[in-house]
Amino acid sequence: MNRYPRDMHGYGPTPPHANWPGGAHVAVQFVLNYEEGGENCILHGDAASEAFLVDVLGAAPWAGQRHANVESMYEYGARAGFWRLHRLFTGAGLPVTVYGVATALMRAPAQLAAMQEAGWEIASHGLKWVQHKDMPPEEERAQIAEAVRLHEVATGARPQGWYTGRSSLNTIELVAEHGGFAYISDTYDDDLPYWKVIGGKPQLIIPYTLSANDMRFVTAPGFANGEEYFTFLKDSFDCLYAEGEAGSPRMMSIGLHCRLVGQPGRYQGLKKFINYIKTFDKVWVPTRLDIARHWAQEHPYVAPEVVPSRLERAEFVARYGSIFEHSAFIAERAWEAEMGPANDTAAGLHFALRSQFRMATPEERLCVLRAHPDLAGKLAAARRLTAESTAEQASAGLDALTDREREKFTALNAAYVEKFGFPFIIAVRDHTKASILENFERRLANSAEEELATACAQVERIALLRLEAILP
Repeated sequence: MNRYPRDMHGYGPTPPHANWPGGAHVAVQFVLNYEEGGENCILHGDAASEAFLVDVLGAAPWAGQRHANVESMYEYGARAGFWRLHRLFTGAGLPVTVYGVATALMRAPAQLAAMQEAGWEIASHGLKWVQHKDMPPEEERAQIAEAVRLHEVATGARPQGWYTGRSSLNTIELVAEHGGFAYISDTYDDDLPYWKVIGGKPQLIIPYTLSANDMRFVTAPGFANGEEYFTFLKDSFDCLYAEGEAGSPRMMSIGLHCRLVGQPGRYQGLKKFINYIKTFDKVWVPTRLDIARHWAQEHPYVAPEVVPSRLERAEFVARYGSIFEHSAFIAERAWEAEMGPANDTAAGLHFALRSQFRMATPEERLCVLRAHPDLAGKLAAARRLTAESTAEQASAGLDALTDREREKFTALNAAYVEKFGFPFIIAVRDHTKASILENFERRLANSAEEELATACAQVERIALLRLEAILP
């Protein structure tokens, strides 16, 4: 059993209709990351100075030393940038979600009071603005708990949203384990929220962004000025708005930092974008908590009836061993091979089973072909077909033939088996009785090589149709 944990399928080609309030075509959500005072700093007990997301390009951590320039740039965010952005959003009457680092909030009484007076959502951005990738799970678990405790001390309420940012592979699971969060945002994998089962419980994930994020002012390739930033945001908005207008509303996240877009030249691009979207009618500007509450109401978690990649071997084979006619070894090998969330739909599981059929030996594939019954043959007459074959043959009326039609099928079956050594196979659900007979007579003229390839393709088609009848 080899299970691939990453979900490369998501909603697939048919995402749910978001049904945003007011029939909005797009939900535009602004996040202000408040990290100033929570970054790496010797004063904070860290081993080195900060070097991430500052205008000292190419900066590196200084072990055991403070970095005066970097500290000063973070201070700009708290002293000037925050207030510029606060005036912009309160003046425009737009709500904001703050990703607040707990230790930073504890060092920002005036800014925190302004956030709360404006009615902004304050989600948790972790205990400190530090890297978590090498942090042992026990330490990260303890930091999550301490972040929640300090957040409640600072704001008067525990956070309902979470985003670590510089996360580890364990972050989402540990945050969900701590519990009590309406959403977690440590992913970048979709334009819509989605449910993820963690520890047996559903957790709402609201993906975030690093593309429509002002961090690209100080990372390459990035925005050189506010106009480039505006153009990127506008293009993103226009694309998502058009998709929503066409019937598939999405979400647009915009990530901001006080010390970055709070700088005057960059700020102008953000201000221009806000003015731009205010000219559209079908735009919803919520907090992330608003989105979480909306999604939980409009798209509550519904447990799937079955998740193929999570089944134990016996149940998996019992359910899918007959998808390839009387050839359970195909399902057994698929279960043992790599499977994951992408294989939990009809198309995905078909791919897993089909791959094993294609990798089987020529003799094994021939056995699969020979396991199929004759069309309208003796097994059908004796009611000894599998349930799948019985239903399939009935769908084309092959269970109700006239004597003349039965004689014709019998003669064609005999001629076909004599020539090719296996029964005539066709996905009868794609055909009528007449088109089946037409294909029967035409394929009898094929070469052995041509017909083997055609028969194998039809076996795969039958398998897909069977799966589509029982899986999403």
